[in-house]
Amino acid sequence: MAPMSVLTRDEAQTRATLLDVHRYQIALDLTRGDETFHSHTTITFTVRGDQGGNHDGDDSGDHDGDHRDHSGDRDGGHGGGNTFVELKPAELRSATLDGHPLDPAALHENRLPLTGLTAGTHELTVDADMRYSRTGEGMHRFTDPTDGETYLYTQLFMDDVQRVFAAFDQPDLKAVFELTVTAPDNWTVLSNSVTTRTADGTWQAAPTPLISTYLVAVAAGPWHSVRTEHRGLPFGIHCRRSLAPHLEADADEILDITRACFDRYHEKFEEPYPFDSYDQAFVPEFNAGAMENPGLVTFRDEFVYRSAVTDTERQTRAMVIAHEMAHMWFGDLVTLRWWDDIWLNESFAEYMGYQTLTEATRFTGTWTDFGIVRKAWGYDADQRPSTHPVAPDPEAVPDTASALLNFDGISYAKGASALRQLVAWLGEKDFLTGINTHFARHKFANATLADFIESLAAGTERDVHAWAEAWLRTTGVDTLTATVTAQPGEWTLTVDRNGSRPHRVNVGVYDRDLGSDRALVLRERYETDIPQNGPAAPRPGTRPALVVPNDHDLTYAKIRLDDDSEKTVLRGISGVPDALTRAVLWNTLRDMVRDGDLDPASYLDTVRTHLPEETDLAIVQGVLAFAAGQVADRFLPAHDRPAALTTLTSLGRDLLRRTEDGDHPGLRLLAVRHLIDVAAQPDTISAWISEGTVPGGPELDPELRWRILGRLAVLGAIDDAVIDTELVQDPSATGQEGAARCRAALPDPVAKQAAWEAMFAGDDLSNYLFTATARGFWQPEQADLVRAYVPRYFEDAVAVAARRGPAIADAAGRWAFPAYAIDAETLALGEHCLAESDPSPSLSRKLTDQLDDLSRALRSRVR
Repeated sequence: MAPMSVLTRDEAQTRATLLDVHRYQIALDLTRGDETFHSHTTITFTVRGDQGGNHDGDDSGDHDGDHRDHSGDRDGGHGGGNTFVELKPAELRSATLDGHPLDPAALHENRLPLTGLTAGTHELTVDADMRYSRTGEGMHRFTDPTDGETYLYTQLFMDDVQRVFAAFDQPDLKAVFELTVTAPDNWTVLSNSVTTRTADGTWQAAPTPLISTYLVAVAAGPWHSVRTEHRGLPFGIHCRRSLAPHLEADADEILDITRACFDRYHEKFEEPYPFDSYDQAFVPEFNAGAMENPGLVTFRDEFVYRSAVTDTERQTRAMVIAHEMAHMWFGDLVTLRWWDDIWLNESFAEYMGYQTLTEATRFTGTWTDFGIVRKAWGYDADQRPSTHPVAPDPEAVPDTASALLNFDGISYAKGASALRQLVAWLGEKDFLTGINTHFARHKFANATLADFIESLAAGTERDVHAWAEAWLRTTGVDTLTATVTAQPGEWTLTVDRNGSRPHRVNVGVYDRDLGSDRALVLRERYETDIPQNGPAAPRPGTRPALVVPNDHDLTYAKIRLDDDSEKTVLRGISGVPDALTRAVLWNTLRDMVRDGDLDPASYLDTVRTHLPEETDLAIVQGVLAFAAGQVADRFLPAHDRPAALTTLTSLGRDLLRRTEDGDHPGLRLLAVRHLIDVAAQPDTISAWISEGTVPGGPELDPELRWRILGRLAVLGAIDDAVIDTELVQDPSATGQEGAARCRAALPDPVAKQAAWEAMFAGDDLSNYLFTATARGFWQPEQADLVRAYVPRYFEDAVAVAARRGPAIADAAGRWAFPAYAIDAETLALGEHCLAESDPSPSLSRKLTDQLDDLSRALRSRVR
């Protein structure tokens, strides 16, 4: 990979002071072959005479369109200067500035210098051939192995615009975009605005409003489309043809959720939806969950379900739909000025996605899923050495490479938790008033954290600035430790706060149900602030069986219960009547295991006892994932793992028995997946795949078949021939990934060597096939077999990250890391790599996080 300069914040500020960018006219030709496409770009921009303008932190005022002066020289202005345009071509054919040719040889790394610019309006034209991507960056090209059809889509986030067209690539240089795309005759081209096929066979997209470069989107191919209208706007959902039956099966659900969220946002927001259409394209080999391109949201096409899924998984898809739609306002209409404020995009959309889904659809329990899955992601990230504030100081994000590292559990889950706490403290009415003020002040422009806080402060008498400093500029997780004391006829709760943030919480008070061994009943739920003003006041009544100081999960903090409450939870967590409160308590037990305050074996005992009685699928899914993937596979010493798998297998059988009546298909599916994943012997799951079904159901669909084969491969119960036979039955992209995972998982030195070479010696694997191979390679059962690869990883991962770029670096750090080599030697090798081998920023962040998790597991094993 050719070297590529990253844009610094200082460079962006300098360029924003110099330029107003008005319009991009982009012509792409996608008919030039499999390796490259043609890109022709004309950019109209103005050089400011005074080199001032509105890029100094105040974008307030009327932004109802392109309000800027495009007339040429500004009065009294004779300035000018030097800048550059970004471009990463296979070949730069030509470039002209105001009709004068520029030297293509002047392109250095990814920058074409523009020198001697005078005040006034200029026109830059760039003609280039660009490379298709196989890593989900830039213009990704995918050929469907099922039918041979090819699909293209863009992912231009952060700094990948330059892989598709020449651009002044920073978020605060918004412009109008006009796209023309030449594509094969049987293709459909989608973009940010309505596209029309012209008489000469090209596709023309309507001019966009002012948007940032990273939000431009194109998706081209023989899409299967379902189209409708809502509120006078064209809506569409799209997928590749081989997935058409599966999209059709869910089209009503997807469109109903889309319409419901769209309507709910119009009830919340005074500013109407700002674009001319709303398309949702489910695209192959997508690195993220989705991307908020205005008018054309792209989703990973695993959300078009080929196989059975739980209702919680459907809820997750719905939440992503709601999340991305929220970005149409926060992120697209109003955009961050620089990447230090990326949390403003993601935290807002995360909060709004969960809240709006709860209000507007049948998925009313979304905050339970957030609490058990997303919030745990945030807590973990916030306790690592790589933690950062929700809103980092601008100096902490000096360039685009460092900004890319902040897409983590802090920017999403912690930030959304902070906003939920803000709403609890401020009140939803004042919160929405502030949000609508923000949209009105900064629509079609850019804004900073300071602008956001000013908008919120305008609608309330509360000190939002102080709240923001406490919540958004600090790092780490507060811990709230409860102590309960009792006197005859009264009891008192005091909460010790380890941390500095103010918390508004609900306290849940529970008594035992005298008619049941485990059931608890809610005595009261009251609101309080931590720290309190003055000493805690006693409350009437006997000492409760359980006191939960973050009932309903309104704040972001680790919880430590009083001794009696902890005993109640370990003995009777399944008896807590509210699912969201149970999620808080399961997270508390999870945190205690990670912090060494609860023995992993005790956690497994609690799981074994209480999960068979759990009714919330999100909780079952989240607890099983931690129990099997972390406690059994990592936190327990290796010699205790067989017994843990036996316990988890017994749990899975209990869940199966509970679902024999057929009334709980989602729970039964979770139980079957779990039994496959923890199988220590091949007999039972081999019988399932031979018979094509689990006794009593379900039938084995492709996902379950590949899951079973993956586990059988780990156990050495199948060989290449079995994998090849299955691939004939399912030659899809998902089947190709399943086969790659199975081959890498075989306990055979030749198979391991082949998998390693595919990942690290060559560049042929797409991002998805790389991940599938990595996920198969390391297995707890095969520690001795792959021990020699542990030191090799810290050399080869650095090389492949440098060679193939951030997406593969992320996959190498996340999936190819030797997660089951839990010993001091692995830790030392990783620390040496970080100190001496200069891994890329993406890989460095992943290694830092992985080594911290490894250290926790190692400490647990030593204890």
